[in-house]
Amino acid sequence: MRQLVTTLLMLSAVAGYSQSYKKLHEEAIVIDTHNDVLSSATMKGLDLGRNLKGKTHSDLARFKKGGIDIQVFSIFCDGTLGKDTAFKFANIEIDSLYALAGRYPGKMMMVTSPAQLQEAVKEHRLGCMIGVEGGHMIEDRMDYLDSLYKRGARYLTLTWNNSTSWASSAKDESNKEAGANGLNDFGRSVVRRMNELGMMVDLSHTGEKTFWDVIHTTRKPVLLSHSSVYRLCPVFRNLKDDQIKAVANNGGVIQVNFYPGFIDSNYQKNRRAVFERHKLEKDSLQKLGMPDYEIAEALAKKYRKEMDAISPPLSLLIDHIDYIVKLVGVDYVGLGADMDGIESLPQELRGVEDFPKITKALLQRGYSEADIRKILGENFIRVFEANSSRSDR
Repeated sequence: MRQLVTTLLMLSAVAGYSQSYKKLHEEAIVIDTHNDVLSSATMKGLDLGRNLKGKTHSDLARFKKGGIDIQVFSIFCDGTLGKDTAFKFANIEIDSLYALAGRYPGKMMMVTSPAQLQEAVKEHRLGCMIGVEGGHMIEDRMDYLDSLYKRGARYLTLTWNNSTSWASSAKDESNKEAGANGLNDFGRSVVRRMNELGMMVDLSHTGEKTFWDVIHTTRKPVLLSHSSVYRLCPVFRNLKDDQIKAVANNGGVIQVNFYPGFIDSNYQKNRRAVFERHKLEKDSLQKLGMPDYEIAEALAKKYRKEMDAISPPLSLLIDHIDYIVKLVGVDYVGLGADMDGIESLPQELRGVEDFPKITKALLQRGYSEADIRKILGENFIRVFEANSSRSDR
């Protein structure tokens, strides 16, 4: 009888714990600052209002199941688009988001201000924000920057992997032959103009020199919309300790990226081994002119079991959050999943529906409910408010 009572008490405790993380996740404002589903699915004719499980990481039903209140949708094109094409493409992609929100007004609403963010949360509609991923989309024109802001863009990632004429990317700065120019005078004027407009300066993808030039130029807190920790996973896209400290001193926030290649130092080696097993297919796709990131996505979808086998556990993602918290405090970290822009996820995550597992993992690490609320969304809201123009608040 005593053993039975003990077992029942343990089961009751587990059930109570399960309910506690679900309740916390439901009550918190959950914000993800980077999702690429527009370019990976919507622009290819898929409707987020339908069940896209198995095709994407995201759809409206799964956003709801995952408790996501605010999603920043990435406006993306790669560096092959430039003058007379990149800005037009950005606007077409923005059009696709407005059309989607217009198709499902009871489930979605566009958000361009902190007040609208709170309205979306109150009305239980997915708040849709716009982040432009790559400064090449302004085509070296300040009026294009202003136009993107007027259309609702609330952050600009200064570079993607490709540098612009005014800012050097992390990928190019890591290649010694490409040089490391940082910001030029026009780049500094872009940062200052973004401060004036109320557009967050996003330093994910930027090189170290560009990073430090921005830190010395900006008057507002910066955003890292989808970046992780270099010390735990030394790749060119991640942040070194002095950069993390600089973001904290600036009052900014680092939204941790979920991509296995940015959180697990063994992933790239294992990924190469998987792709090497399918080298003939990879070479064929390269001959067709497909860019490397699309080849990776195609192979990963076809050989999903092999990719899942090399994916890291969720605990490694939590390690990156832990690292930032221990280095600079809990006020400077959030979530920037990069879903639908990456070929793989940590093992326990299959899509946006699994965000509650992050809340559960944080509770298991000993984080307080107040701190978890900060990580899930409040830290981003603080930076968004600090950047917003007075008329937008």
